[in-house]
Amino acid sequence: MNSPAKDSESPVTDLFTAPPRPQADPAFPGPRSVRRAQRRRRRGKRGRSLVVLLVALVLVGGAGYAVWSNLESLTGLTTPLESKDYPGPGGDQVDVEIAEGATGAAMGEALYEAGVVASVSAFTEAFEANPDSVLIRPGTHTMLEEMPARDAVALLVKNATVDLQLTIPEGYTVDQIVERAVQVTGLPAKDFEAALNRPGKIGLPKQAGGNAEGWLYPDTYTVTPDDTAVGLLSQMVERTSGVLKERNVSGADWQTVLTKASLVEREGFHAEDKPKIARAIDNRLEDGMFLEIDAAVAYGAGKPGTELTRADTENPKNRYNTYEHTGLPPGPIANPGEVSIDAVLNPAPGDWKFWVTVNLDTGETKFADDFAEHQTYVQELRDWQAANG
Repeated sequence: MNSPAKDSESPVTDLFTAPPRPQADPAFPGPRSVRRAQRRRRRGKRGRSLVVLLVALVLVGGAGYAVWSNLESLTGLTTPLESKDYPGPGGDQVDVEIAEGATGAAMGEALYEAGVVASVSAFTEAFEANPDSVLIRPGTHTMLEEMPARDAVALLVKNATVDLQLTIPEGYTVDQIVERAVQVTGLPAKDFEAALNRPGKIGLPKQAGGNAEGWLYPDTYTVTPDDTAVGLLSQMVERTSGVLKERNVSGADWQTVLTKASLVEREGFHAEDKPKIARAIDNRLEDGMFLEIDAAVAYGAGKPGTELTRADTENPKNRYNTYEHTGLPPGPIANPGEVSIDAVLNPAPGDWKFWVTVNLDTGETKFADDFAEHQTYVQELRDWQAANG
């Protein structure tokens, strides 16, 4: 299990939470990101140079007109106000965020800044010429760099008529799910918040106590233009209920199963470890032991498990503090997937009461029956941390 830090300010190493999945480091962008950043910087420099040039042209008076009339041939500069257009067919993919209620000009500005179109005016003209442009939906659109404006409008329209795919990973919290849903669908966050505040509208059972945590099933959902926040959340709740019914779980046990499964989801890195973690949790509960699960404490404290301090684990006001309160936490701490639910329903046979991830890169987890054996594995983790910074 976990050995807290020696003082209230020093961090507690999360011995339970699985190591985070690798994410791209924004400080070291890939080749395409580098090219896009370079192009944006070049556009910014061209814009600043153009301002200086305009001032110079005004000062030289009539001579300026002659220079301005030949500016394109002399410099090749463009501005977002000119009706410049790319010949196409387009280059690398780039994601562009179309805001809720965006006008054609606002869309054009976003596309211009992303390097998709050569000018705002060219896009606006193409937008106004396409009668289907009113169908364009807010949200994240995958475009191509340096597209003809007409093709950019057509692609936005096509995106609006193609059903979106909303994928919710296992172990996401409600807040993370809402953030992902807003990003993919373009629906306002306030719509999801309003739906969550009316649990009956999304089919949340009474035993959930009005809290959707644990009940939003991680899966891939098809999103149509007519879908609403209430509709999407209802699908997720219904999917969770369906999974429990398929496994013949008694309705009275649904909340307990989801709470345990959420702990297993956040603690287990490998699928084969999850039935062992489920058994260890049951063994500790049967013996009246504190669960001492960092992931639960972190959820209640509203912080990552790697940032916990001894003060956090000693705070009795946190109802999810499994160092201070025996039994299960008051509810799920995340939304578990099928593997974690099955692990709770079919835990592996064994006497384990402790587990610790000893390698945060591979997720290797070791289990122990007694505290002395567990401490040898904790030291193994400490040694790994010392060797890996």
